[in-house]
Amino acid sequence: MFCGSSSGQNEVYKTQTRLFGQLISKNDLTLVYGGGKVGLMGILADAVIESGGKSIGVIPQSIVDLEIAHDKLTELFIVNSMSERKIKMAEISDAFVALPGGFGTLDELAEVITYNPFQIPPF
Repeated sequence: MFCGSSSGQNEVYKTQTRLFGQLISKNDLTLVYGGGKVGLMGILADAVIESGGKSIGVIPQSIVDLEIAHDKLTELFIVNSMSERKIKMAEISDAFVALPGGFGTLDELAEVITYNPFQIPPF
């Protein structure tokens, strides 16, 4: 899942993100996302957790150092860089969805769209 570390100005983004998180749990899927506890990422993870679902975060150490890593996840992978984050997420995910976000979300989505599944992504 790719989405913003900000929740945006419009309440609809928060509401729909919560509903999507509940759907993930209801359908016995596992959330794989950026590992943060802020913005839409945090809202999504909280909704999955509160609904009894599994959530896996993949977060660079530099973001952990800012103390915004989610501390209630099923599993948290700490990596060295944003490039490693994208590689790890690609390795452990079966599908990708993007919710509203900024340039980081757009970057991650573009990588997945152009990703060749027969080789390691060139991040």
